Amino acid sequence: MRTRPLKVALLGCGVVGSEVARIMTTHADDLAARIGAPVELAGVAVRRPSKVRAGIDPALVTTDATALVKRGDIDVVVEVIGGIEPARTLITTAFEHGASVVSANKALLAQDGAALHATAEEHGRDLYYEAAVAGAIPLIRPLRESLAGDKVNRVLGIVNGTTNFILDKMDSTGAGYQEALDEATALGYAEADPTADVEGFDAAAKAAILAGIAFHTRVRLDDVYRDGMTEVTSADFASAKEMGCTIKLLAICERAADGASVTARVHPAMIPLSHPLASVRGAYNAVFVESDAAGQLMFYGPGAGGAPTASAVLGDLVAVCRNRLSGARGPGDSAYARLPVSPMGEVVTRYHINLDVADKPGVLAQVATVFAEHGVSIDTVRQQSRQDGVGEASLVVVTHRASDASLVGTVEALRNLDTVRGVASIMRVEGE
Repeated sequence: MRTRPLKVALLGCGVVGSEVARIMTTHADDLAARIGAPVELAGVAVRRPSKVRAGIDPALVTTDATALVKRGDIDVVVEVIGGIEPARTLITTAFEHGASVVSANKALLAQDGAALHATAEEHGRDLYYEAAVAGAIPLIRPLRESLAGDKVNRVLGIVNGTTNFILDKMDSTGAGYQEALDEATALGYAEADPTADVEGFDAAAKAAILAGIAFHTRVRLDDVYRDGMTEVTSADFASAKEMGCTIKLLAICERAADGASVTARVHPAMIPLSHPLASVRGAYNAVFVESDAAGQLMFYGPGAGGAPTASAVLGDLVAVCRNRLSGARGPGDSAYARLPVSPMGEVVTRYHINLDVADKPGVLAQVATVFAEHGVSIDTVRQQSRQDGVGEASLVVVTHRASDASLVGTVEALRNLDTVRGVASIMRVEGE
């Protein structure tokens, strides 16, 4: 074993960073044995240096992150500060001064992953980011390495624990959205401002990363269709149960049937209770991968939290340090396929549409005619008089597979019917 330690700079010492530092200290002997050399925490960049950080030598703490990554003797920079800047500049600077990088920064990788990979390649350094998607779940490396010889066709997953907790609570207890969100906030699953989670921004960044790796093509955050879950109601769950389904906020990355394009999207969807993702409860994450040779694979586990995310960071740290010792590099950016990303209008799936209509003869025929005129085939129809309104009914239509564009045209035409009072909800049906 080499006795001279590999030096690690830690950028950020919050929930995840503090756990990374703790594990590096408490598992130092095991890490050294696995790597083939000791690893030494050489500096910790923070915003508030006066804060007491248990187990970290105050002499290592600095507010000058730039000076830390420019030192020249740093072997690996671990970036867990998040956001676009200054993380992007610090990572680029680290590469320029000879360090490899381990990051958990999903937003930055979804936006500028190609440029960061190019800089890493230029300077002969590694960029690893297992912790950027689904916390402790090994997912990036299986897609980049274990399935490198296979053809991945679809990645379907629950990649945000906050939203899954909220939807699971609505499903299991009948709670409304706000009630379930309040409980998630009280338990620490939701931030004071939950927008990034409940509006799907967090999951969209992860979908961009997954799609890029799975399909060997460039997918940016702007390429991902995003629809949040704030409009999901207890009535939607009641309808889902009648269909033998539940509702999840899904990240869906698909290769077109002809293989000529890909799509990436995040939105609430009904999935059959028989699908493995339907049983993912609480704040857990799970990702379902479909490929030609391996078939169907599922990855499941805690998708957030200090210790689980730190576990993924340390796994990357071990891999990068091993590469450093051997003079090798890990897999870089693979975007040779250069497949176009199709717009949401071209996505084909099933739909569940709940209409408020007049309760009188001929309404169903009018509605069916509109669907037929727009080329949308109906699978099932259910109509029920509403107790809260005389002469009004609820009409639920479930379609066969149709494009998003054709469904949008259908709904616009339905709104123009005198007998349609309103569109109560529209939900995609996935996982079949």
